[in-house]
Amino acid sequence: MSSIFFLCQRCNEPLKLSQKVSAMHGQPLDHASPATEMPVSGEPQARPSCRPHPDKGGKPKESTSCCTFTLLGESTSLRTLNTIQDTVIETYEILSGQKDVDHPLCVDCTDNLLRELDAQLAHTESDTQTYRSFLEIELLGSEEEEEEAALQVRLRAELSCLEQEEAELAQELEDIHHHHARVASELEAAQAERKELHQQEQQHWVEYSALKMKQTELMDQLGSVENQLEYALRQLRLLKETSIFNATFTISDEGPLGIINNFRLGCLPGIRVGWDEINAAWGQAALLLFSLSKKAGLQFQRYQLAPYGDHSYLKSLTGDGALLLFSDGSQSVVLNNTFDCGMKAFLDCLEQFVEEAEKEEGCLCLPYRIHAKEGMLEDAWGSGECYSIRIHLNTEEEWTRALKFMLTNLKLILEWASLKYCQN
Repeated sequence: MSSIFFLCQRCNEPLKLSQKVSAMHGQPLDHASPATEMPVSGEPQARPSCRPHPDKGGKPKESTSCCTFTLLGESTSLRTLNTIQDTVIETYEILSGQKDVDHPLCVDCTDNLLRELDAQLAHTESDTQTYRSFLEIELLGSEEEEEEAALQVRLRAELSCLEQEEAELAQELEDIHHHHARVASELEAAQAERKELHQQEQQHWVEYSALKMKQTELMDQLGSVENQLEYALRQLRLLKETSIFNATFTISDEGPLGIINNFRLGCLPGIRVGWDEINAAWGQAALLLFSLSKKAGLQFQRYQLAPYGDHSYLKSLTGDGALLLFSDGSQSVVLNNTFDCGMKAFLDCLEQFVEEAEKEEGCLCLPYRIHAKEGMLEDAWGSGECYSIRIHLNTEEEWTRALKFMLTNLKLILEWASLKYCQN
């Protein structure tokens, strides 16, 4: 097999292939294509031939550039162009280290090219480092800008939130001011009300003190009234137990003269009694009989008593005028004088009361019988003698004894009336 030679693209020196490549070239070629011979070192140069590289799947693939080779030696020893191209592709992959190399180079040119490439690579790496630094700076700046933009967005959001919060706080502050004003007005009103209540409380205590004092006075008055009431009730009980007639009229017949309420009725030669006292005694007797008739509901016939103290009299209902129960002693010698008629009329009224009392239960028994028409009193329980109550044609002793009999009857009538009308 004839050997194939390649020329370096840079220095045009023949290339020496490795044994592996030479062995690969020793394979038969399917097709042979005429080579253009070019005089290189006195030898004809083969014509460049271009053919597309087949794909691994066996389909032809169009190459972007044609590989120009300078073939040295006999072209008759080559087999086919396809085999040569496969060999060249294999050689190219081995020489270029799987990198695209347009033309084969010698070792020196390859070293120079590698040095240049290393220099270019170093320069490119330096530029790349510079670009990377600028890129990092740019990226850093972009990140910072992004961070700053994000920060600005976040700050704007926070600012918006703060502004909204400020507005809310301002509104709340305004509400607080309004509330404070309202509370201040309410506080002022409460203070005014408190002052008014304090004044009312002071006034209340003043009124309370006055009412307490008044209550104390009323309690004292109540106690006094209760004591008075108790005393009055006690007196009422005593009065109920006491006969009003016995308490009002006191009649004594123990001595020679009859006495009514300390007034002597009658006159004796040894015991001289003035007419004023006698007239007062007749007034007390007339008042006693008048009170008894009122209590008994008795209306006297023929006469009406008019007790006026020491000037008492009886009024005749038949038209005889007034009959006196008082005298000054100047009428003692006159027949049927008004004083004697008045005493007879008194006996008539006393006789009517005794007759009325005898009709009631509890018979009234008197020791001296009354004879009103004659104007005399009879000692029925004693000697049976009668004594005239008139002054005319009568002695002082008999007149005084008749008056004493009359007061004795009045005393018994008074006791009977006290038992009958003054109980309960």
